[in-house]
Amino acid sequence: MRDPGDMPALFVQAWMARDADALAALFAPDADFVNVVGLWWHDRDAIRRAHAYGLRGMFSASTLRVGRVKRRDLGGVCVLHARMHLDGQTAPDGSEAGPRQTVMSFVMARQGDGTWLCVSAHNTDIVPGAESHVNDGADLKPADYRD
Repeated sequence: MRDPGDMPALFVQAWMARDADALAALFAPDADFVNVVGLWWHDRDAIRRAHAYGLRGMFSASTLRVGRVKRRDLGGVCVLHARMHLDGQTAPDGSEAGPRQTVMSFVMARQGDGTWLCVSAHNTDIVPGAESHVNDGADLKPADYRD
């Protein structure tokens, strides 16, 4: 890509086309991707395989949209934070899950030919009303410490 700021829209475009190859092509060969539950994929092929699996299954009927994007240019590196809106995920029981919002962080690096690739991505669910998670011995539960 010629402009690193195109990453969120290109990610969504590949997602909506259910094209894991196009999605993976946005990433450097040795890129890292951490998903919303902390699964960590360490290269482009692992990123492709993980998204192919999700786009065939739990996300096959989903809609992903980009919301607000914040950009920070750092010379040959650009950091993007993008609010994402997801609808239509399939729950494990086959029903439609409720909508989710996440913040995705993309670290983009300029390549020798002037194009840009993502070298690191991290997706974080937004949990309304929570400040952290607490491990109750069985599960992580959203927690709010405010009075």
